Amino acid sequence: MAAPSPKDRTDFENAERGLVASLSPAVVRDAGGRVVWDNDAFSFLDGPCPESVNPSLWRQAQLCAKQGLFEVTDGIYQVRGLDLSNMTLVEGDRGVIVIDPLVSVETAAAALALYREHRGDRPVTGLVYTHSHVDHFGGAEGVLEAGNPEEIPILAPAGFLEHAVSENVYAGTAMGRRGVYHTGVLLERGPTGMVGTGLGQTASSGRISLIPPNTDITRTGQEVTVDGVRIVFQLTPGTEAPAEMNFHFPDRRALCLAENATHNLHNILTLRGAVIRDARVWARYLDEAIALFADDTDVAFASHHWPTWGREPIVAFLSQQRDLYAYLHDQTLRLLNQGHTGIEIAEMMELPPALAGAWHARGYYGSISHNVKAIYQRYMGWFDGNPAHLWEHPPVEAATRYVECMGGASRLMSMARDYADKGDLRFAATLLNHVVFADPDSADGKAALADVYQRLGEGAENGTWRNFFLTGAMELRGGVAPVPTSIAGGMTAGLSVEQVFDSMAIRVNGPKAWDEHLTIDWDFTDTGDRYRMALSNGVLIHRQVTGHSVQAADLTLTLDRRSLFALISGEDYSGITASGDSAALRRLLAVIEAPEPNFPIVTP
Repeated sequence: MAAPSPKDRTDFENAERGLVASLSPAVVRDAGGRVVWDNDAFSFLDGPCPESVNPSLWRQAQLCAKQGLFEVTDGIYQVRGLDLSNMTLVEGDRGVIVIDPLVSVETAAAALALYREHRGDRPVTGLVYTHSHVDHFGGAEGVLEAGNPEEIPILAPAGFLEHAVSENVYAGTAMGRRGVYHTGVLLERGPTGMVGTGLGQTASSGRISLIPPNTDITRTGQEVTVDGVRIVFQLTPGTEAPAEMNFHFPDRRALCLAENATHNLHNILTLRGAVIRDARVWARYLDEAIALFADDTDVAFASHHWPTWGREPIVAFLSQQRDLYAYLHDQTLRLLNQGHTGIEIAEMMELPPALAGAWHARGYYGSISHNVKAIYQRYMGWFDGNPAHLWEHPPVEAATRYVECMGGASRLMSMARDYADKGDLRFAATLLNHVVFADPDSADGKAALADVYQRLGEGAENGTWRNFFLTGAMELRGGVAPVPTSIAGGMTAGLSVEQVFDSMAIRVNGPKAWDEHLTIDWDFTDTGDRYRMALSNGVLIHRQVTGHSVQAADLTLTLDRRSLFALISGEDYSGITASGDSAALRRLLAVIEAPEPNFPIVTP
């Protein structure tokens, strides 16, 4: 496959262009003094690429590590390198509009302070969320007061709140656990550890918040003026996020591409887990963006990486990004309709030379391999049609049988060493994984598998692949390091009552609740709404009701939404009053179990 020219320094020129000032030291702490962001930890990237890192990934990490306040064009600035994502600031008549306030409250506040230090103490007069991922809204309270008492306009694509909350609540615990691998958050920063994710360095670890939007963008072509700044929107649902939008500043000739066109191949299905994205519509929306905005655009910027300047380079960039997702989609469909499976297509797929030779099409964050499998999964599901794969044993049971068939663990480990010595690390990992799952107490098996994962990680061009392999090696050697997670905290402001009840339903231990039958009415004093909840056959259902039901509930609870959040997070919920059988609530809570945020991944 063709490779980009290492002599092409355009990305470095663009990543450094417009630098106003850097944060020094580039360290952000929370109120208790804990470090939540340390970009200086990546200073090792200033040196030559070591053998322990793929040179292409090293180059990308060098670019992503550049931090500071940058001028994009007249009246538009970005703070880059203070979190996984960028914060963009657009100056208006009275103040500044913030686009995407990073992951954490602390880093967002630091980014805004850096801007104000060099551009004046302008008030925040607007906030825009480009899409529904946490690295684009989590720091909201770092730039606006909680609750937004002044009703400053907060714009987001239609469906933003539903998707922002559902992704982080319903499967949030499992995604959070996988996210430890995805971002490499526990790895030491350095040439033998974490060098970045390809999309940025990593995510900050401060407090996450969410201030709900008060202005929905519902259609392409919708124009909104915020603080004297005209913004024209393009809705792009189903691309990089279920709710996402590009938008254009016609008076600044600037185009924000959200996370739909960044300087890498993005994910169709992120390795941490998410809803599968639609590569077909992704390509079409990029083509639409060219048609809508290219002739009136001198600079295009995104929520990650660095801008692109000039109409011709912008069109070339967007056209190649468009063709990248369209090619993977169309060729995967062509090959699956010839009978090939996702795993097979991933090995067959090769990009056209013009795409393979573009730095921004490299698989630093998404990869051809796992994106092709995701496209296959979107259309065909997990099953490849082969009956042998319809009812396979789960990992531990399969591993025990593989070890037995291969003559025992010692024989299998010997075979794995032979494959590793020949450079077939992929199959060595497969064999050693069977050893570990058949006998998780095998110190030799875990050590051998960790060594193979280390070598696979060091050779990976993809940042998240490297982090997965190296984190797997770390946990095989030292065990799982607990990382506490919670669905409560700063996300609760965006939860609807229905989403809270849904999150309770997926925590019910079904077998334990088989024989429980109860009904509870929930009367909310702050909204005037009433909901009836029923538990039967291990299923917790709910619906909103008007008036009083003919059939009385076992228990009626009177409360506000804050007390409900306290209840599900195990905090003090003394603000709830009850009438009826108070034991019904105890019976309900007795069958609701907490998720396990530190479950094993590389061991059974």
